[in-house]
Amino acid sequence: PVSLKGEAEQAAFRALQADVAVVVAYGLLLPKAVLEATRLGCINGHASLLPRWRGAAPIQRAIMAGDLESGMMVMRMEDGLDTGPVGLVEKCAIEPDMTAGDLHDRLMSVGAALMVEALARLERNTLTFTTQAVDGVTYAKKIDKSETRVDWTRSASEVHNHIRGLSPFPGAWSEIGIGGRQERLKLLRSTLSQGLSLWEELGESGGILDDRLTVACGAGAIRLVEVQRAGGKPAAASEFLRGAKIEKGLKFS
Repeated sequence: PVSLKGEAEQAAFRALQADVAVVVAYGLLLPKAVLEATRLGCINGHASLLPRWRGAAPIQRAIMAGDLESGMMVMRMEDGLDTGPVGLVEKCAIEPDMTAGDLHDRLMSVGAALMVEALARLERNTLTFTTQAVDGVTYAKKIDKSETRVDWTRSASEVHNHIRGLSPFPGAWSEIGIGGRQERLKLLRSTLSQGLSLWEELGESGGILDDRLTVACGAGAIRLVEVQRAGGKPAAASEFLRGAKIEKGLKFS
């Protein structure tokens, strides 16, 4: 249903006489009448290490913030937004070049197995819940299109985290001159250029530093690994460069 606030929807849910409700990335808050309508309650699979990153976009926000770790948590749902006590948790390292899509797929598999275990324990009455910590609460607000454009004046690590945190959707982007016209390029994968100080000598933020799509940032540089032209398919940087003349000295904006 579009909403669960109406009496008709709540009555239909109660009529199911469900033992338990399982919610994963549902997008709607469950009202109290729904939370109390099942014999064993409502449990949620949430893709963060609560209380960090409550809310709509925990995977993207964790990577954009440069977190080194994420995970899946099975929690009992309450009236508040991701405030309920936690029953099971499994942590997952966020690798240096991992995208939001990569982390999503890993946590999807982890979360499915964790939910099966939680349901088995719940049925045996052996699933215990622990109240979330009061400290360390952060909120993962929904990604807005206005924040998808790359700001090359930020540090290389910030730009790298921005790109991979928004990949594959909605995708970070920037514009560059290709064939005499400005073209929007979606940036899907990148990596930090270790030990590269050319940005200090050769170019300003957003400038192309070599023939491998290494780009200067406000501090340091990144190398683009995978990009997508408007109307095209994702392509490795090497493949993209074969079809687009991108020379050192050009600049992303």
